[in-house]
Amino acid sequence: SPCPGDSYGVLPRPCHALVLLNPQSGAGRALEDFQAVVQPMLDEAEITTTLFITERPHHAQEKVRDEDLSQWDTLVIMSGDGLLYEVVNGLMERPDWAEAVKKPLCILPGGSGNALAASINHYAGNDHVAKKKLLMNCTFILCKGLHTQMDLLSLSTASGKRLFSFLGFGWGFISDVDIESEKYRRLGNARFTLGTLQCLAKLRVYQGRLSYLPLGPEQDPPAAAQDPPVPVTNGQPGPVPAAGTAAPGALPADSLLVPLCQPVPPHWTVVPEEEFVTVYAIYQSHLGTNLLMAPAARLHDGCIHLFYVTGGIGRVALLKLFLAMGRGTHLELGCAHLRYVRARAFRLEPRSAAGIMTLDGEALACEPVQG
Repeated sequence: SPCPGDSYGVLPRPCHALVLLNPQSGAGRALEDFQAVVQPMLDEAEITTTLFITERPHHAQEKVRDEDLSQWDTLVIMSGDGLLYEVVNGLMERPDWAEAVKKPLCILPGGSGNALAASINHYAGNDHVAKKKLLMNCTFILCKGLHTQMDLLSLSTASGKRLFSFLGFGWGFISDVDIESEKYRRLGNARFTLGTLQCLAKLRVYQGRLSYLPLGPEQDPPAAAQDPPVPVTNGQPGPVPAAGTAAPGALPADSLLVPLCQPVPPHWTVVPEEEFVTVYAIYQSHLGTNLLMAPAARLHDGCIHLFYVTGGIGRVALLKLFLAMGRGTHLELGCAHLRYVRARAFRLEPRSAAGIMTLDGEALACEPVQG
């Protein structure tokens, strides 16, 4: 059900799609599911496909970075969230990224982590479903051909990386579960349940400083009091280009951020606690097929839904939070250790390189980051 104020485009009929498929994703059934479930529906909807089967990590990223994309009306990702992360970053590495990133993308769940597919199914007003039913719902959305905008987060790291993300950034418990459960990926979604129990058994606390720019004009300083923003390019402050004079191919300026070597601006909030069990910045509703983490999130609400759990929480309380998250009722538990804020930007500075960071479920080195 389209939201008021959303602008929608429609794919042409007939339509030609490039399907990027990872045959190893999830339980390894993506290719047979594509042939049995997806292909017959697309044939009926006059969507012809070019099938590109990935053979290694970054294969899809290189394909969309180097290929002439004008021959396709849409890029379809049939995999988990990791393959879409590659595609988004491949598009942003192109000299013509500003045009390329307007190409309609479609996610068809074929992995163990299908958070964006579950989120889009939720935004469409469909009942919560999983597996084949979720795949059919997402394929039906593609067949209807309606597309709209989606927010991307720009993340800069202390080592100079600039990455783009559509789902979420994590540190601590949730990221540990994500990465340590990789070895159970053949179990599909059950891998996360097993990983959660294992990480609960050895519950760790991480030290660092979390800061954020709250959402909402009432928290922002009056325009006159604000210094002009210093755009950040690959972690280095750059000159502010005059409107319309940015070098062709230059990535968009991170106008809300100052370089990581400087303190956050005074109108930001610095979280008083410095011991965390987990920090997760999510911009979609679902963190997994069965995890409704940010029930209020929408595809382009311009909002980072920032959750953090402070140190001192017990295992039972943490498990209760995760069980409630399956229904999206975790905020109703009144847990003193769980905090939720809406932000436009954030910065996380770990005290040491302990713990894994994840971006859209992909592991990053643990270092200061901001988005």
